[in-house]
Amino acid sequence: MESVDLIYKAIYILAIFGVTLLIATYSTYFERKIAAFIQDRVGPNRAGPLGLLQPLADAGKLFFKEDFIPAKSNKALFIIGPGIAMLVAAMSSAVIPFGDTLIIGGHEIFLQAIEVNIGVLYIFGVVSLGVYGLMIGGWASNNKFSLLGAIRAASQNISYELAMGLSLIAVLMLSGSLSLRVIAEQQAGFNWNIWYQPLGFLIFLICAFAETNRTPFDLPESEAELIGGYHTEYGSMKLGMYLFAEYINIFVASAVMATLYFGAYNFPFMLELETWLVDATESAITANNIVTLIGTAVMFAKIFLFIFFFMWVRWTLPRFRYDQLMKLGWQILIPLAILNILLTGGGILLKDYLF
Repeated sequence: MESVDLIYKAIYILAIFGVTLLIATYSTYFERKIAAFIQDRVGPNRAGPLGLLQPLADAGKLFFKEDFIPAKSNKALFIIGPGIAMLVAAMSSAVIPFGDTLIIGGHEIFLQAIEVNIGVLYIFGVVSLGVYGLMIGGWASNNKFSLLGAIRAASQNISYELAMGLSLIAVLMLSGSLSLRVIAEQQAGFNWNIWYQPLGFLIFLICAFAETNRTPFDLPESEAELIGGYHTEYGSMKLGMYLFAEYINIFVASAVMATLYFGAYNFPFMLELETWLVDATESAITANNIVTLIGTAVMFAKIFLFIFFFMWVRWTLPRFRYDQLMKLGWQILIPLAILNILLTGGGILLKDYLF
């Protein structure tokens, strides 16, 4: 019995890993297409029909390029840096519930790789390790532009992780749990946290842009000032791993926002649909599986909307100055996050008093 469950879990983990890599790969294609649309261009259209093979062509180009390591760099750390960035990014999606429960052959399969009661802390702990990949790569390159980019990345991540963590406290106060599955289940139907935490979501969204080094917070790799930032000296697949890790982080950030604030796999009239399907199919298991698959599709639709938003902002807004970046993080977002905690606590106490 346990061995069968382990096999199902292994298949699910491999599937999620493959889907994560596939989405990160084709995010590069859709980013180019979105940029082309905004700038009234065509975008990739040569490699395959509609340019759909462009990401594979890019991967092949990076894979076959000459692997260059600077003579005076720390060679071991130079190789380890992009590996840490990629590993940490791939680990982040392990606790995200992409759907409810499938029942196959009498076995319940939770569409979540790992269910831990501290899922939120797990994501924060793993994501905070990503900065080590950037710092190690920037320092090991023995290039002043790379080092400046690495320092910027570290200070930016530390600054915005504080506001991000404070914005999450309000959600945890409402849910009473650190488990992402519990938080998702509490938002059944249309009872999403965004209705109760609009300010917290806005703070989290801004911090997500900063944590993923995306415009307008792409100071660590700004070409106009630092040539390419922490990956200036990188080429071949080492550069590809840094770029790939960034797109995986965008996917994970989108999934976390969808889970915490937009109901995860829940959608309006979900319970009513399952009741109707039970009557129509005369099978509770079939109805449950259909609703679960629809919920998983809804979850990925929410994720894709956030990924689109990340890309739309990149090609719409200009980059912040570094002093503006720090001021926004320390003097605006952190006080707003603390205010949001106080307002949430006051609302909870008022509700308990009145009801």
